[in-house]
Amino acid sequence: MNFENMNIWCWLIPLLVGVICGILGYLIGKGSSTTIDNSAELNILKDKNSKLQADLDACNKKVSTNTNLGASAASFAAGAVAASIPFDGAAAKAVFGKTIKQDDLKVVEGIGPKIEAMFKEAGIKTWKALSEASVADCQKILDGGGKRYQIHDPASWPMQAKMCYEGKWEDLSKWQDEHDHGKL
Repeated sequence: MNFENMNIWCWLIPLLVGVICGILGYLIGKGSSTTIDNSAELNILKDKNSKLQADLDACNKKVSTNTNLGASAASFAAGAVAASIPFDGAAAKAVFGKTIKQDDLKVVEGIGPKIEAMFKEAGIKTWKALSEASVADCQKILDGGGKRYQIHDPASWPMQAKMCYEGKWEDLSKWQDEHDHGKL
């Protein structure tokens, strides 16, 4: 046996095995990758966004024309806003499958018992008060609770509270089902 030629084979065999494994790995990896095309869904969402923007512009235009009303119409509108919307517990129970108490802030997705206590301590005790609070005010209340509560996102809480106050239980349930943990 010639030991001079054996030294070449000790290098050549592992090198060939490595090259073959590299080529096979590349081919297997390239063959299993698929590209997901979300362009159709993106276009649908862009259309929906443009429709919502058009609705928002129409509402803003309507609000600006309503501010030009006479004093009697403005006083009538203020009286209409001052009227309280009655709470319908049966409708809420029909949608959520459990008894809902009036002004229970825990109905808003993202608010639990401790956050509800913080809001009530800060003077926000009703759905109406929460619906009129700004997101910045909600965040200030959460920041006052320490790092544990700063991670919560109150961006949708006033909107959800408004749905509760107005008795739009089906809309609230649908919105909460569509959004993960109340995030916009």
